Amino acid sequence: MAISERQFIEYVTQNQTNAWLLDGLADLQLPQATLTAGCLFQTVWNLKSGYEPERAIKDYDVFYFDAGDLSWEAEDAVIRRANRLLGDLAEKVEIRNQARVHLWYERKFGAFCPPLKRVEDGIDRYLVACTRLGIRIGDRSLYAPDGLDDMWNGILRLNPNNPQIDLFERKCRDYRTRWPWLTMAV
Repeated sequence: MAISERQFIEYVTQNQTNAWLLDGLADLQLPQATLTAGCLFQTVWNLKSGYEPERAIKDYDVFYFDAGDLSWEAEDAVIRRANRLLGDLAEKVEIRNQARVHLWYERKFGAFCPPLKRVEDGIDRYLVACTRLGIRIGDRSLYAPDGLDDMWNGILRLNPNNPQIDLFERKCRDYRTRWPWLTMAV
């Protein structure tokens, strides 16, 4: 069984936080602003499991891409602007400039990351292939380079673009504690 892009976005927006972020953050006019990561696929897995859409979602990731100023101060200014707009949601939303990732990635994750050229490059580095998903803020266009079948069917595969097996296995174990029906494919 598969899911269409339209159905996927309908599922994702049953999570009211996702729906608000997809519309409300457009006011920030961030270049390439995209809602991504766990808040998308975990909402779908929650609904498929009969859970509330927001159950066990730890944070909501928003990526943007601005190569004009790679300083932490510039990114922090964007985060502060967003926090004023987000209000109580601010503690759940993580906003990151993907143009800066190469400056801190190796220190945080222990692996080299080349400079990224667009938001999708950051999404393409996710450890689990079926989680490489993003929805553009404002127009709700979907980025899903691996399609939606594995995500819908709960098949977790190592992303060959970021083959960190230990981190992949740890992430899969974490997902499977929350959604036991997921399967790891080697």
